[in-house]
This record gives sequence, structure tokens and C-alpha cells, in this order.
Amino acid sequence: MTDPRPDRTRLGSLDMARTLVGLWQVADIEKDGTEIDPETGADHLAAYAGAGFDTFDMADHYGSAEIIAGRLLARRGENEKRPLAFTKWCPPPGPMTPAIVRAGVAERLERLGVDCVDLLQFHWWSFQHPAWLDALHELAELREKGLIAELGVTNFDADHLRVALKDGVPLVSNQVSFSLVDRRAAGPLSDLARETGVKLFAYGTLCGGFLSERWLGAEDPAQIGDWSKMKYRRFIDTIGGWDAFQGLLRAASGIARKHGVSLSNVATRWVLEQEAVAATIIGARLGQSEHMADNLRLFSFALDAEDRAALDAAFAGTDPVPGDCGDEYRRPPFLTASGDLSHHLDRIPLAHAAEPAARPGATRVLTGSEWEDIAGYARAQRVGARVFVSGTTATAGPSRKVAAEDAGAQTTYVLDKILAALSALGARAEDVVRTRIYITDEADVAAISRAHGRVFGAVKPANTLVVVAGLIGGYKVEIEAEAVIPEADAAP
Repeated sequence: MTDPRPDRTRLGSLDMARTLVGLWQVADIEKDGTEIDPETGADHLAAYAGAGFDTFDMADHYGSAEIIAGRLLARRGENEKRPLAFTKWCPPPGPMTPAIVRAGVAERLERLGVDCVDLLQFHWWSFQHPAWLDALHELAELREKGLIAELGVTNFDADHLRVALKDGVPLVSNQVSFSLVDRRAAGPLSDLARETGVKLFAYGTLCGGFLSERWLGAEDPAQIGDWSKMKYRRFIDTIGGWDAFQGLLRAASGIARKHGVSLSNVATRWVLEQEAVAATIIGARLGQSEHMADNLRLFSFALDAEDRAALDAAFAGTDPVPGDCGDEYRRPPFLTASGDLSHHLDRIPLAHAAEPAARPGATRVLTGSEWEDIAGYARAQRVGARVFVSGTTATAGPSRKVAAEDAGAQTTYVLDKILAALSALGARAEDVVRTRIYITDEADVAAISRAHGRVFGAVKPANTLVVVAGLIGGYKVEIEAEAVIPEADAAP
């Protein structure tokens, strides 16, 4: 069999390989404090590029990966096609002023040694802090100025990706977990991709190496020291455990034998053939484990109807991973190497600060809307164990309407604002006992209800939804809420 070159695709203005070389393991190699020699690292990347794997994926926290990639980019001859360097900016939550965003991009440019980042992918930890949308709009401005060729995000669920897209952010990609084990991206995210044209980059397609012949028929490993495998073992446990996972391996192994390829090839090929997926990401342990020949076989075969039916039958023997993409970092069950991230999320700065209210002992939250001062009201007020949240619309800053034409996106943004106000007053989504929703078009009921259900599906507060003649400012939805903090948490 002659190994072909990797398939290619267009992503906005970029001509890219459909298999990205992921450089996250640079950070693991360098964890003892010794950095990879940049020129030696660039030699390894050059070997990938020579085989057709000329699109590299990295991030600001992947050790010296950006510097190594920069050395490769600097080697391009005058008439040579330049490899592509996709990177991520993962700032700590907080205000995203133009200066902060520009500094983040400037650092990427400096480390890569370029005048324009090929693809800048943005990550945000908690959507309750609204600065994520400010950051994306500022990044879009920098794209217009030529400092960024294309703009993407990473680990965004479908609801928040919709908010960004419907608010006019020119996103082309979203990097998320997608594999035979974790098929969440085949749901709402793929539906949104079909609607809008945004594409998915799939990581975790081999579940840290678990989707390989090595684990077929193997005993359930008692201990795992590899952080990547610790993470993906949590996914395996979530879908039903080791026995359910073995069913997936057996199905993929049978298909691999049929086509004369590896089990890992089959696992990656299934993801690559999903309509919404622009590319899968393969991990590169520079100078140690590169698997180029095996990865080239991805493009030597295609799955047929019999193959897909065999995999579908194996899927039926597993439980779905709950929630949407990115939830593993933001809500239980936390499917990360370190497990529960509550301690990390609790340290994220609140979007707003509580202050004393006029009523003795009461506290309130103001969010900066111009009408809070004009009309004399607070976004939310806490009296004892009870929290009352005013009618809230999708307004960013003093007065900017978010996602003006999309009721579902507005609902997502509104609920984030409500949750942020509750957090500042010591309450959570689980404490909400009533919501009231006012809408202007009955045709929007389904989209608004789905967004409400994603936040409150397990809580199920009392709820009223009514269609009104109109809302001030032309908004499509306005929501108010009430919460009761449990007695054990209610002390001021």
C-alpha cells in the first residue's frame, strides 16, 4: 500500500492539513524545567511538514511550543509554502480591556516571530464573567487590522458559540473533545456547524492512547500515572466502564483488520468523516513518539456503511458523556486529569461585587447597565436567605444589545448575567426556585426553553413564560429570577 499525503481543507483564508500536529506534550517534556532546544525542536517539526503534516496546533501554556514553531516558520525559503501555526490564548478571567487583549496577541506574535497569527483560538473558563465577549470583539478588531488571519475558540459549548456568532464575531473554528468515547460534538455543536459554517477541530480522538491495540482485551489497569490517561479514564468510566470500552475496541479492531490499518486509524477516521470536523489533532512527543507512517494511513481508506453500523452497535452498549463540549471543565462531572475543578472555579474572580443595600442587612449587585441608575434599581438584591433578580435582558456594558436577532442566544447571555449576580450574593443556580420569562414572539419558545433547560434542567424551578406585546429596546426575551439560599449557607 502506498501511503498518501494528508487530505487538505479550507478554513477561511487558510489552506490547512486535515490532521493537525498538536504540541501540548512539549509542556510535559519540559516539566522538569529543561526546555527543548528550539532548533532541534524545529527539526522535528520540519520532518512532519515534509510528510504533509504542515499545520501545527499549540497554546500559550504549551511550554516553548510557540518558540519552536517560530523557528520552523523562520526557515521558509522565498518560494516555499509556509507551514501554519495555530495557537491559543487562554487568559485568566477578568476584565478584557483593549490593552489586555492586544498584549496577549502581541506576545503570541513575538514568540512565533510573525506579523500575523494564522489562527488565534480563544479559551475562557467561566461564561458568568461577561468579559469573554469583550475579548472576542477586540480580537475581531485585531483581525481586521491584519494581526490575526482567522479567529477561533476552544472548548465552547454550542450555546455560547451561538452567542458569539450571532453577536457578529467572525469565528471559523471551535476546538473540542471528539472521539468514539466522547461523541458530544456530534450533537448541538454539529447542528450549529451545519447552520453557520463554523468548523470543529477534534482533540482526544485516541483518548490519550487508550484507543489502540495495546488496550484491546487488556485487564482493567489498576493504576495510571500518565496525566492524559488519567483524564480519559474518567471518560471511559462515565460511558459505562472498562467492559463497555472493550466493546468499542472490539468493533474498531474488526474494522481495522478489514481495511489493513490500525485500530487508532479507525478511531481517528470515524471522527474525521464527521461533516462538521475540519481536522483531527494528533499528539507529537518530539523526538520520542511521532507515528507519522501510521497517521498517513488515515487517508488510505474510508469507512463504509457496514463499518458505521458496527460502530453504532458498539455505541449502543455505552452511556453518553453528559452535557455539551467544554462542560468537563466547568461543571460536574469534571472529566479532567485532576478531577473536581470546583476549587479552581471558586477562585475565578466574580464578575460583580456585592455592596450594602438601603434596607438594613440587605446586599445588592449592580452590573453597570445605564438603566440601573436612570430607573433606580439593582440587578439583584439579597434579603436574608432570599435573592431577587430583576428582569434582565441581553445587554453588554451600559447599553449594547447582544445577539439582536437570536432569541436563544439572548437567553443564554441573560442567564449568565443572572448567575453572575447570584454568585456575587452567595447563591447558585441550584438555589433558584422561580424564573419568569417574557418573550415577544411565540416562535422563539423552543429556542428560549432549550437555553433555560440547559441551565435549570436538573433544578427545575417554578417557571412562568408569557408572550408580551413588546419589550423596551426591542429585545426578544427578558428574564427575572428568585433564589433561596439553603439555611447552612445563609449566614451573611
